Amino acid sequence: MKNDYNARFEPVIALPDSTRRAMAALYLRYYDSSSEALFQSDLERKTEALLLYCGTELIGFTTQEVYCRNWRGQNIHVIYSGDTVVEQAYWGQQALAFSWIERAGRIKQENPDIPLYWFLIVKGHRTYRYLPAFALKFHPHWSESCGTMKSLADCLAGEKFGADYDPKKGIVAFPESRGHLNEKYAYPTADEQSKQAVRFFLQRNPGYLKGHEMVCLCELSEQNLKPLTRRIFRRSAR
Repeated sequence: MKNDYNARFEPVIALPDSTRRAMAALYLRYYDSSSEALFQSDLERKTEALLLYCGTELIGFTTQEVYCRNWRGQNIHVIYSGDTVVEQAYWGQQALAFSWIERAGRIKQENPDIPLYWFLIVKGHRTYRYLPAFALKFHPHWSESCGTMKSLADCLAGEKFGADYDPKKGIVAFPESRGHLNEKYAYPTADEQSKQAVRFFLQRNPGYLKGHEMVCLCELSEQNLKPLTRRIFRRSAR
C-alpha cells in the first residue's frame, strides 16, 4: 500500500468538512503556534488544494491561489503556494511534486503566451530545496542575483503582507508566529546541512524557527526548468 499513491487537485470551495478537518489535523501535527481556525482561515483564501493519499489515508497536501495581475504593463499569472505538509513516513515520495508540476503545465497551457510565476513564502529548508530541484533560475539564489525577479517578488509580497514584509531582508515576519515547524522536524540533519541550498536558507532566514518566511519567486517555463521537471511540465502544457 505504501506505493498506492493518489494525488488530485480539488477546488477549495468544494472540499467537504471532513477533508478540511483532516488537512488541519495533519498540518497541526507538524506546525506549532497555529490552530485549526487559523488554518481554515488561510485555506479559504486559496483557490485549490492538491491532496495526496496513500490508499484511502490523506498523507499530504499543498494549497495554492492562482491569479492574474498586470506587471509593468504586461499581464502575468501567479501560482501562490500556501500550506504544504507530508507525513514524515512518506517524505521520499515524488507524487505530490510531480502532480503539482503537471498542474502548473496545464495552467501554462491555458495561456501559453502569458508568463507564469511561482510565488511562495518558505519557512523550512525542505521546501526551499524544491526550487533548485525544479528550476535553473529563481529568487533568492546563493550564487546569482535576479534583479527583475526580486522587484516582482517585492511587489507581490508587499501586496500580500504589507508592513509584515521587509524587502531589504526578503522576509515576512509576522508580529506573532502564524505557524512554524515543530522543533522535532525543523532542524536539518548533518547530510542536509552539507547541501548548499540548505545552508543558504538557514543564513538568509535565521528566524524560521519563529515563523519567519522567506519570499521566493520562480518563472515556470520550459526554458527555466530542469530536464525531468521540463518533461513533466511539457507533457501537461502540450
